[in-house]
Amino acid sequence: MKIGIPKEIMEGETRVSVVPSMVPVLTRDKHEVFVEAGAGVRAAFLDKQYEEQGATIVPGPEELYGNAEAVIKFQAPQHNEQVGKHEIDMMQEGAILMSSLPPRLHKELLPRLLQRKITAFGMEYIPRITKAQSMDVLSSMSTVAGYKAVLVAAYHLGKFFPLLMTAAGTIPPVTVLVLGAGVAGLQAIATAKRLGAQVESLGARFVEMELPEDVETAGGYAKAQPEEFLRKEREAIAARLPKVDAVITTAQVFGSRSPLLITEEMVKTMQLGSVIVDLAVAEGGNCELSKPNQAVEKYGVTIFGAVNIASTLPVHASQMHSKNVTNLFKYIFKDGERTIDFQDEIVKSCCLTHNGELVNEMVKKAFLEETKDD
Repeated sequence: MKIGIPKEIMEGETRVSVVPSMVPVLTRDKHEVFVEAGAGVRAAFLDKQYEEQGATIVPGPEELYGNAEAVIKFQAPQHNEQVGKHEIDMMQEGAILMSSLPPRLHKELLPRLLQRKITAFGMEYIPRITKAQSMDVLSSMSTVAGYKAVLVAAYHLGKFFPLLMTAAGTIPPVTVLVLGAGVAGLQAIATAKRLGAQVESLGARFVEMELPEDVETAGGYAKAQPEEFLRKEREAIAARLPKVDAVITTAQVFGSRSPLLITEEMVKTMQLGSVIVDLAVAEGGNCELSKPNQAVEKYGVTIFGAVNIASTLPVHASQMHSKNVTNLFKYIFKDGERTIDFQDEIVKSCCLTHNGELVNEMVKKAFLEETKDD
């Protein structure tokens, strides 16, 4: 197949879907790889490096999309203001797409994908099962986000993280509270510990509370929990907030609004100068005062709502995504064949559209319910 790697056009996006070192993995299966000029520059990957690995550089998006039988993107397709066309509309009819296809964009994207008869694979829908671990983009980006969230907290906090013994006296370590023990939360815990902080977590050690039994979907993603459970969770968090210097929130529910864990009243109880970094702000936020990509200061507390924070580490984030998406591509299209096994567990989970039809049952149900309400 002819595989196209476009330059990402979403504002603030610095990553690239496939890095140069992964091009030979695709060309060994007799695929041809075409890369839009400058696609990797913001992640420190030059056109020359792609060419050295066997890719062909094309000058612009129309040439890239028009030539590609399969497109591998990072972000979901969107309208390209430069050429005045939507990225999906520039694709060949019946082409293959692998990219982010988040639930909040389904009403906008699915009709276009269906009209163009695109076979679309949404990277958010990779099931969290053992044989799909090497394809799990969400876990990879959560690793990046959890790490960077702690660095952001350290930047905004007017204190050293570690214990320091100095001639001017002993400086105690800061205390960091991490909400959530998923991939992002665990990476935040590890990073804060590496920086020398004392770490507490709701879900890992630490802050005791009774957990419900049914917390995950069949695909391994968090489920929304009843309000009574969230009330108890907020009570447990509220008891800790006056004693911590920084809070990293990571609680998200796939396809739904993030749970509210820190109310405005709870923020008022925090120490002057403390920090909250909310990684769930794009889906509504875990803190009531969070604003997307803004550092809000209220009651002496800085609340930073981090959207797409993984793009601030584009080199390694691109490398991780590249490995994940290439593994998925090779898994689905074994030995360079274009035949797709729609009975395969991974394919059934992440393939949303094919030949003008919605083929993912979960997405089909949600989409029909949304459009019925309009």
